[in-house]
Amino acid sequence: MASSLGPGVDRNGQPELTDVPYTSSVGAPPGVEVLDFPGLLARAAGHGVDPYSPIRAAFHELIAVRSGVLEYSLDFTEHRLGEGSWLWARPGQVHQFRSDLTAAEGVVILIRPGFLGPAALTADIAHRPPQGPLVPEGAAGEALSTLLTLLAGEYRRPANLPPDVHIEVLRHLLTALVLRLAQLRGPRGGAETGNEVFRRFRRAVEDGYTRSHRVEDYARDLRYSVRTLTRATRAAAGCGAKRFIDDRVLLEAKRLLVHTDLPATAVGERLGFPDATVFTKFFRLRVGETPTAFRDTARGTRP
Repeated sequence: MASSLGPGVDRNGQPELTDVPYTSSVGAPPGVEVLDFPGLLARAAGHGVDPYSPIRAAFHELIAVRSGVLEYSLDFTEHRLGEGSWLWARPGQVHQFRSDLTAAEGVVILIRPGFLGPAALTADIAHRPPQGPLVPEGAAGEALSTLLTLLAGEYRRPANLPPDVHIEVLRHLLTALVLRLAQLRGPRGGAETGNEVFRRFRRAVEDGYTRSHRVEDYARDLRYSVRTLTRATRAAAGCGAKRFIDDRVLLEAKRLLVHTDLPATAVGERLGFPDATVFTKFFRLRVGETPTAFRDTARGTRP
């Protein structure tokens, strides 16, 4: 995991956020790596990255815990992953291992965006916001365990296959795995899969939330009515279109406040607010405190 920033701490003693692009390890198939926890530690050391620092990865990270307990933070939510737990971190999210990786056993799958097969892309699962840890049971759990075993075995032992065939086998096994995981997302999963309007809106927000916070702008660009976007978003995400945009802006504001030393005014500018007053009003309304107070609380530096 090559870092553009490198490990360390900021001037307040907090771990620096490490931006991590996808870089294939020597000898690994391009686009995917299947590692046990010691293997992940070795990979991080080989690329000069502190595995326990906050990371914003440019790739997917799928975690499956087989035994023990792993504590993991994903975008300001703390998770305790026990035996049989799965968690999927998407590109751009901030995540951090909070406990000793050697105290648990499991598998981490690193996936370059675009590596998944066309069926996964059609289902749009690669871009869904994560729901949190999943603990599949019964037949679903057995199917996932079997696929993971097959994937890990194929990754380690390609059985003398030509490299291109080996990569395609890995792609198909991984696609089957994530398609099964996508079916465990809970009661709203089906609505998201079948809602093309919402999928287009979500992608547009991800591309444009630093430029516009207005539903009207997205409706115009996507050629839908505001009412259509609002209905589709409420059906798929449980909130209106405006709330969906604001939630994305707020998440990025929190990321920048906690994990960078940008002044609050610069954070607001980066997120498309016309001035610091408007940003502070927005943040206080949603969080209950100013951006500066939130940063101090999160970092434990408030007097």
